[in-house]
Amino acid sequence: MRHVELDALIPAEQADTVYDSVRRWERYPDLAPHVNATTVHATYPDENASSSWELHFRSGLLRWTESDVFVPERGEIRFEQTDGDFDSFTGTWTLVQQGADVSVRFAADFDFGIPSLEGILDPIAERVIKETVAWALAGLFPAVRLSGGVELITPAAVGS
Repeated sequence: MRHVELDALIPAEQADTVYDSVRRWERYPDLAPHVNATTVHATYPDENASSSWELHFRSGLLRWTESDVFVPERGEIRFEQTDGDFDSFTGTWTLVQQGADVSVRFAADFDFGIPSLEGILDPIAERVIKETVAWALAGLFPAVRLSGGVELITPAAVGS
């Protein structure tokens, strides 16, 4: 099981504004170059929210469908793969108001279920997931401050 984490600080914003922007998965293909497509099947306030994702990964696409649980009063979005290329993929977005700023933490765990390839696939998937979150946050909030060693690469080099 591989763990991915990204922390960010969105200066001079309100948590509910950031939350409403982050949960708009349909915008991610325009925000993050790794995202080939998203399909929102149902979203907040639907209790059975779900979405499908396609990310550019190596020389192909990484695909999955996830259930999405929105808990705005706690600043939390939880997701879990219901079908797709991972053996398992779960995670949480957590947003917290900190004075005039909003802290954002994305954390996820994934497993392809192929132990012999985890040394090759896992680091690439971790980078792609982390960069996707970073690109989305930077596209939504240009003043974002990212931590966790992520470097946003130019879109021309995304296919790897």
